[in-house]
Amino acid sequence: MPNHTGQCLCGDIKYTIAAEPVMAGVCHCKNCQRQAGSAFSTLWGVPKTAVNFSAGTPKCYHDANTASGGTVQRFFCGNCGSPIYSMVPAQPEMMFIKTGTLDDPDGFTPGFHIWTDRKQPWVEIPAGMPTMAKGS
Repeated sequence: MPNHTGQCLCGDIKYTIAAEPVMAGVCHCKNCQRQAGSAFSTLWGVPKTAVNFSAGTPKCYHDANTASGGTVQRFFCGNCGSPIYSMVPAQPEMMFIKTGTLDDPDGFTPGFHIWTDRKQPWVEIPAGMPTMAKGS
């Protein structure tokens, strides 16, 4: 059984994922840009039941000002501010782990880019990569 681990910058929040990701992607929405402090957010979609927190409890920000109209739950470390995962109303059984928090992020390969109508103009998406101008 797979065993992926991760943590926030300060180490207060630690987790284990006992499953392979169902999906891997890059979100270019403005809210992900703001949350990440970068041009996009890299995500692993994993079943909520496969994630176990071994240290700490993430805080939650309910992000209701989204282009999709749904309230995104954005979980982060209350000490260092690292974004840990998000949950979206359309997929309540999934956690979208921020792959920068993985102890070994080498396994991350995006399978799609979403909200590409909001991407920064200098970001280049490889030819043939599935894209969605808006979220589903």
